[in-house]
Amino acid sequence: MTLTRRAFLSASAGLAAVPGLFGARAGAAPLPRDADIVVIGAGAAGIAAARRIMAANRRVIVVEAASQIGGRCQTDVSTFDVPFDRGARWMHNPETNPMIKLARAAGLEITSAPSGQKIRIGRRNARAGETEEFLAALVRANRAIDEAARRFDVSCASVLPKDLGVWAGTAEFVLGASFSGKDLNDVSVGDKSRAQDRNIAIGCRQGLGTLIAKLGEQVPVALSTPASRISWSNRDVSVETRAGKVVARAAVVTVSSNVLAAGNIKFAPDIPKRMLDAASKLSLGSYDRIALQMVGNPLGLARDDIIIEQSNSTRTALISANIGGSSLCTLDVGGSFGRDLSSQGENAMVAFAVEWLTKLYGSEAAAAVTKSSATRWNAAPFTLGAMSAADPGGQSSRKVLTEPIGCMYLAGEATHETLWGTVDGAWESGERAAEAALRRIGALKGPEPEARPAKQRRRAPSPIN
Repeated sequence: MTLTRRAFLSASAGLAAVPGLFGARAGAAPLPRDADIVVIGAGAAGIAAARRIMAANRRVIVVEAASQIGGRCQTDVSTFDVPFDRGARWMHNPETNPMIKLARAAGLEITSAPSGQKIRIGRRNARAGETEEFLAALVRANRAIDEAARRFDVSCASVLPKDLGVWAGTAEFVLGASFSGKDLNDVSVGDKSRAQDRNIAIGCRQGLGTLIAKLGEQVPVALSTPASRISWSNRDVSVETRAGKVVARAAVVTVSSNVLAAGNIKFAPDIPKRMLDAASKLSLGSYDRIALQMVGNPLGLARDDIIIEQSNSTRTALISANIGGSSLCTLDVGGSFGRDLSSQGENAMVAFAVEWLTKLYGSEAAAAVTKSSATRWNAAPFTLGAMSAADPGGQSSRKVLTEPIGCMYLAGEATHETLWGTVDGAWESGERAAEAALRRIGALKGPEPEARPAKQRRRAPSPIN
């Protein structure tokens, strides 16, 4: 039985390369020595912030440690026959998400997520009654998480019903590793319950990384220019890089919570301890993608089919098959199992993928693989993980990260209280931080707007990142 997207998401409750300007090409302009606002990081949040600052006719420079724009949105356009999103794959909430309108205006093709998912039980697909049992298990699990979140902020795993039976492992994978990159033992009920509605998932045929890079084409970005030290006060900020120093009246800092907590950028004076504590409580989960080019459709799946399995352990994955009608299939792995697997290297990850597909579909799967690739976000030095998820008791840390630090403002998906873990949340947070910085320097008048309330939710954030 195919599990329709509406039924699956209603029960499941509730995440991406074109270079920029400076340093990206021969003859590029040198790093400016001053700006109105400096932005640290050229991911979705950084590009959103820079565009907002430019729209206010203020001078901005973005310094990016990596050699390309995108952050955790990176699209590989050369390895396979179709674009391969190595990071974020979906956007959400098309009725309010400005990125979708911007994508269309940039001439990129917007696509809807697959209409249904299937459950595999051993070598067969789940029957109708089995699918209904799984949906019922998800509904009860989410109800327990929501009810617990009204009273205290504990781990999601600690409040799950004890009678989920054969669907316990699958429910934990869908609600935990596949949703946040963490096992439910490590996820706050408050964070999971507050995740805003994400039940309409929208992709970009050319890849989300291509989209972010396209939106950053006119932004002044200094690539391969990591910020090593940021000196700040209530009046100005100075960012030191190996290409020189940039002095500005304010800064938007979009580095990941793991990079912030690791102290990879030095601050003078030190940023408040409560900020570092908050970042550590919003550590990035592990979420990686193993891509296999498989000729001849050995899995017998349709275009863009998505498959999960009935599993009694976390040693499992999610399949996206025949992407865009091509021979490319990807397996997503996350949580503690995904972290352990990623630490063993790309060869081990591909070996697991082939072994796992053979278990579910037979030995033809292994023989059909002609090319492979795998992401390892935990080892990426400028991100150190995939997406933030609050530790039990840590949901309130997201609001802490939105507080100004002198004339510095933090942005990124970890600072969004409801759209955490998404490119949408990163983009919105970048615009928010940019507007706060513009107010700081007097470029915007009027009081700061109140936080946008979460809209009335059906329990439906997408488990597909």
